[in-house]
Amino acid sequence: GGDSPTLCSCSCISIKTKCYVSCRGYLTVTIEPLPPVVVGETVTLKCNFKTDGRLREIVWYKVTDGGTIKQKIFTYDAMFNTNYSHMEDYRRREDFVYKTTVRLPEVRISDNGPYECHVGIYDRATREKVVLASGNVFLTVMSPPNNISVLAENTPAPFSRYQAQNFTLVCTAKGGKPAPSVYFKRDGELIEVISYTEPYSSERAAGAAGWRGARPLISRDLDETKLQRSLSLLDPEGRSARLYTESPQRVHTQGQQASEPSPATEVIPETVVSREFPRWVHSTDPLYYFSHTQIPQSDGSVVVQARLTWTLNPQLDNDALFSCEVKHPALSMPMQTEVTLAAPKGPKLFMTPTRAKVGDTVRISVQGFQNEVFPEPLYTWTRVGGRLLDGSAERQGRELILERVPAELNGSMYRCTAQNPLGSTDTHTRLIVFGKYAYVCNIIKPWSKLFVIPTLKLT
Repeated sequence: GGDSPTLCSCSCISIKTKCYVSCRGYLTVTIEPLPPVVVGETVTLKCNFKTDGRLREIVWYKVTDGGTIKQKIFTYDAMFNTNYSHMEDYRRREDFVYKTTVRLPEVRISDNGPYECHVGIYDRATREKVVLASGNVFLTVMSPPNNISVLAENTPAPFSRYQAQNFTLVCTAKGGKPAPSVYFKRDGELIEVISYTEPYSSERAAGAAGWRGARPLISRDLDETKLQRSLSLLDPEGRSARLYTESPQRVHTQGQQASEPSPATEVIPETVVSREFPRWVHSTDPLYYFSHTQIPQSDGSVVVQARLTWTLNPQLDNDALFSCEVKHPALSMPMQTEVTLAAPKGPKLFMTPTRAKVGDTVRISVQGFQNEVFPEPLYTWTRVGGRLLDGSAERQGRELILERVPAELNGSMYRCTAQNPLGSTDTHTRLIVFGKYAYVCNIIKPWSKLFVIPTLKLT
């Protein structure tokens, strides 16, 4: 009566297995396979069994670490007709629906993996023996990507006027499980790409220059066909055709009235650098190279980075719309994000304080452009006809800071060059420094007579 029951074990690994043991009892465990589910859905784990004995208990396990660890998640004790969870209170989400059935509401990626149902029964002949059997099922939890973005690699970068350069768009999709498929479109049309294998991150970190050298050669050799293609982009006199140039006059958006310059600054008209390239660069059908990497995350999701590389042609690629689309089995339709390649136009400079005085710290910053610029420009500041206040020839960044401006800077002119791989533009502004005027007496003693000459001094 008080002795512990004798244990007769039987492991049923298949979906449906009947176990006969020498204890003269049998147990059939049936677990139906589960279809893949999406994060946030509710899953029901059902363990069916048939036996000629009396039920002792049913225990559900979550199997982790390749089967080496089995974590109890729920137990039904038939002797006392009770059920209880083995999870911590703050993680308790399991509901024991009916003896053998467990419901997992709002599943997470961490719920992905195998589960086992262990059933114990008393042998028909004696209460001192228990027959055990188990079945397992694998729960596949899918998660759609929750974030996609497109960036230009190795930017900000300068505009190259006479030498062709490769340009790379990087599309990153995060949060997907399994890994999503990623592809690019240009102006709504799927891009035909040439796939290549990209070195691992450690190899890339060994040397950026070496990694760039290992990338495929993007530019085409100049044969007669390609030469003919290139010549089609030249004007009748053989000069490079230009799709866009701006006259060196002040530019205004449509419907905007010309405003007078403020008393503190003088806005100088914008200058757009001409886009001149060797003939062989002009190709109407560039080669697009595609690579992608998958980076597993600790939560079970995968970050996918897809790269599209080609030889940039600013005349043809300006205002081109590139989109990155992501397909995933958990999505009813693809996710999409897009960017429009565009050179900077019409930088808007802002100076604080608006009335600079001697000794003030003056900040000149770029507040925006007349167009949406992509990729982010490289900003270079110079002083026309001299060095900057700190003695440097130029400064980079979106903002130029002049600390404790002296009176000598009154009327000085500053140039801001904003450029990206698609084009470059210069904008000038003049600094006006205000100050206090006071009378100072210069005393001169010619012929032993005192002359007092009042003068004005800027302080």
